[in-house]
Amino acid sequence: MMKHVTGSGCMVLILLAALYHPEVAAAHEAASGEDDPCLRQVGERLVHFSTYQPQFQLKEHYCTDIPKEGNTFLVVDLVDPVLRNEPVWMRVMKKNGNNTTEDQIVADIQPSTHPDGVLRSEVRLEEGLYTVTIASDKQNLMLRPQYLLRVHMTDYQQLVRTAVMPLLGLLLVAWLGYMLLQSMWLRNWWAALRS
Repeated sequence: MMKHVTGSGCMVLILLAALYHPEVAAAHEAASGEDDPCLRQVGERLVHFSTYQPQFQLKEHYCTDIPKEGNTFLVVDLVDPVLRNEPVWMRVMKKNGNNTTEDQIVADIQPSTHPDGVLRSEVRLEEGLYTVTIASDKQNLMLRPQYLLRVHMTDYQQLVRTAVMPLLGLLLVAWLGYMLLQSMWLRNWWAALRS
């Protein structure tokens, strides 16, 4: 019985540590190429998309969830060297809330070659949803990668991780404590200690 209680206690401690430090388990930098949400395929070629807001966070980069409104640097790394010699363009469109009106073009980077392998632009992004399309003139229209950007919007997944999961961990600890207090082993141990 004591081994079971010790094992359960260790699991609770590991669970709480993972809940309070999720970046250890889910850091963007640790993602492999296939798991990286910023990596997309352009036909048979690869591109990596990042956004930066150095006026708020100097070293942080984002892919799809941008925490604040404001000037944002958009950077596309042309991972495949073949794309560096092809004209590549990028378009940023703000989605309107309804389907009756067209999306608004926020930035339209004209097709050009990028020998250094980096396509960059700076745009001002307000709160809302945006679509970033990256394309080469030589590729099929259906194979153009798109990124959906969420600017200054509530991330419910992050909210669950930071609020609900610790509460569930606390409930689990309370339940384990209750079960331990109700166990015959503890009652017998307490009775032996008192006598």
